[in-house]
Amino acid sequence: MTTRKSKRTRKNKTTKKIKPRKKSGKLFFSDYPDFCPNLTPRDIFKMGSFGGTYWRPIKSKFHKGTLKNKHKKYSKLGWWKGIPEKHLTTPYVKYDKKINKYGKKVGTKLCYWESKGWIEKKDPYGWVQWYCEFYNGRRSKDDERQISRWKKLAGEKGRFKKWLVTRIMSEGGKTKWKDYSISPAIRQTLQHWAYELTKKDFDDELKERAKRKKK
Repeated sequence: MTTRKSKRTRKNKTTKKIKPRKKSGKLFFSDYPDFCPNLTPRDIFKMGSFGGTYWRPIKSKFHKGTLKNKHKKYSKLGWWKGIPEKHLTTPYVKYDKKINKYGKKVGTKLCYWESKGWIEKKDPYGWVQWYCEFYNGRRSKDDERQISRWKKLAGEKGRFKKWLVTRIMSEGGKTKWKDYSISPAIRQTLQHWAYELTKKDFDDELKERAKRKKK
């Protein structure tokens, strides 16, 4: 027979908050060591992302009425210090690509993501909202799915990371890995997924390609 105490203990164990730490320039989560973004939620917005529209008021298929001011729960953490409000809550119809670090408009409307089944009720704004919560210590049943999405796009074998290296090599060569005029849209997309290409990433990918050629 399960006692109230044992139920409470089990619940506390599954909701324990786990914060990340920096390790070799990346964020390390002890319970998900293969999830290693190198940008914090603050970094994503401080660098300039989503044309300033991410935390805009939205109509969600999961909730009645309009959702707004959801970003303010993180204000007490200092995440938005020095970031203009228009870089967070601009209406989508006024998407300003000049706000984005790489000056490119990337992504699609929320209704498209909802139609694909990629949005969960818990995080109606999408992946970055999930990441904000995960970074801040929340754990949920959606973690595996969201981390899997990140790995496929920005992880060690992520397609966007590999595409970026390929474009750099075809357009400029290894000395151009930080030339932001090469594939700015891919770089912007990676930034939206909490990742910025590093010299080590670039060199490691070239080494891996060299090994495959020798086989």
